[in-house]
Amino acid sequence: MQSLHPAQQLVIWALPVLFAITLHEVAHGWVADKLGDPTARMLGRLTLNPIKHIDLVGTILVPGFLLLVGGFLFGWAKPVPVTPQNLRRHRYGMAWVAAAGPVSNILQALLWALVIRVALANELALGWAAEPLYLMGLAGISINLALAVLNLLPIPPLDGGRIVDALLPGPLSARFSQLEPWGLWIVLALIVTKLLGVIMAPPYQLLRQLVGAVTGLEGL
Repeated sequence: MQSLHPAQQLVIWALPVLFAITLHEVAHGWVADKLGDPTARMLGRLTLNPIKHIDLVGTILVPGFLLLVGGFLFGWAKPVPVTPQNLRRHRYGMAWVAAAGPVSNILQALLWALVIRVALANELALGWAAEPLYLMGLAGISINLALAVLNLLPIPPLDGGRIVDALLPGPLSARFSQLEPWGLWIVLALIVTKLLGVIMAPPYQLLRQLVGAVTGLEGL
């Protein structure tokens, strides 16, 4: 199957990106709702309509530009609002809410791997559609696993930072949370110095191998 030039690649990646960010944010809000916080539901954020979750800069402009120029794919969506005080056992509840987003991305990676299997098994029947479906499946796996690993980094306000903050005892939690205003700058510094790729590569490759093993796609 042929590789695509950047403009075509942008089209192939659009749907996986929209699903990845939409379901990631909905997962946060859905778990929060189940744990007693209806904030996201009351504000209409428990919806699969991507428009409700898209951030013009973080979801479209920044990832699109990085994809076209071949940089590290990085972006963000509108965060789903959560009121921790409404959550049952609100500190540990926040850990579950934060973990829901990356878990949703890992599950999506598994589903995109199944899309690849369908494309490969039905290449003749699908005709011209087999190649874009296959490439979209590869994009879906890459995007979702990268998003999961990135968000699990223990840097506030990333999900991993939220999990660590929720699990630390009070005094340490208060000190750790002071990093939050610097979180985005830390991530950007890691990107510029190319350390982010080094840090993310081992867990990303492990997850990719696990997805391949579970779905029968050897060498994924």
